[in-house]
Parts: sequence; C-alpha cells; structure tokens
Amino acid sequence: MTKKISVVEKIHSANDQLAAENKQQLDQADLFSLNIMASPGAGKTSIIEKSLEILKSDYKIAAIDGDVATSIDADRAAEAGATAVQINTGGQCHIDAHMLRNALMELDLDKFDLLLVENVGNLICPASFKLGTDKNVLIASIPEGDDKPYKYPAMYQDVDALIINKIDLLPYVKFDMEYFQKGVQMLNPDLITFPVSCTTGKGIEAWVNWVSGHIKDKKVS
Repeated sequence: MTKKISVVEKIHSANDQLAAENKQQLDQADLFSLNIMASPGAGKTSIIEKSLEILKSDYKIAAIDGDVATSIDADRAAEAGATAVQINTGGQCHIDAHMLRNALMELDLDKFDLLLVENVGNLICPASFKLGTDKNVLIASIPEGDDKPYKYPAMYQDVDALIINKIDLLPYVKFDMEYFQKGVQMLNPDLITFPVSCTTGKGIEAWVNWVSGHIKDKKVS
C-alpha cells in the first residue's frame, strides 16, 4: 500500500521543524517573543509603536517586520526605538519559520529582552504557519466589522491574546461588541482580550503590563 503525503503536509512539517529550532534559539537567549497578526490596516505597527513608547525605557527590544514590499513598517519601528529587521516576502502572504530564522541571524539575540514579529497583513495564511514565538497575538479593529471571528475562525483559535483596536470609533461604526465577543468565546474561551485605542491611549497600559509580565517570567524561567 502506498502512503500519500500531500505537498501541503510536507510544507507544514518542514516549517514546524524550523519553528521548533527558532523556539529553541529564542529560549536559549531568554528572549520573549510575540507573533503579531492582523488584517492590513488593523493597526499592527501602531500597536508596536505605542508599546515601544512605554517598554523601551526598561527593555531592549527588537522588531522583525514582514511585508510584501518596502521597509515602511520596519522604519517606523526603528524610529520608535526598536532594533528593526525587515522581511520582504515578495508576494507571499505570511512570514514562515525559514524567513524568521534568516531574520534572527541579523540580531544578537542575547542583547534583547523582547522580540516583536509583525506578520504580513492577512487573516488566513499566518494562522497556518508556526514561527516559534512564545505567544501569538491577533489584532482586530472596529472598522473591520464584528463578523471576523465567524469568517476567519482559525485566526482566533490559535492565538494567545486578542487586541481589539480603534475602540474610539465605536460611536461611529456599526459594530456589535456582544456579537463579536460571542464568536471569540466559542472559538477560544480562555483568550485574554485587550480593548485599546492607539489614538487616545486607552487600554494600552493593560496590554503593555501583560507583555512586561511575560518578559520578566521568561527571564526567571
């Protein structure tokens, strides 16, 4: 009997192996790492900038920014205080473990306390490719609508924290928070959630405190 293994299975198996190697490398450096995912325009870079404003005084931070083209996001992260590395995927809709491994080679990992990986803006592909980071974070934004947990369940099932961004727009946008949170709860009942606004700063402190706590835990583990 011939066993058939699909090309997709082979790709994911190879990626998972590299992700495990990335995780080992990050663990050896006691470096806490986040894979930040969202749709285009949800506010990934803005969240990173706001986080850096508070965290950079206490921690050394690196950012790896994934985009199809340009270094716009990496430049913004660098201006905000991070040591930044740009990954241009050349059309690929996500960062994979091999890309991250190559980017890690550009950094002296022992010098950093926190690594922020900004994935390519997409709500499908990034959920399927492990990177080896400690936590996966999803950013949803109010203008995207309240149906995203129902339309893109994999993204919500496989993350450790959810940031609901642009809550300052709630009075102006049709968004049923109860309906949204019900969808999230069905997919990921224990998911920690941070409603925030990068415009007003509301909720950012709670998010940053969560990150800071994990940085400290990684150092003593």
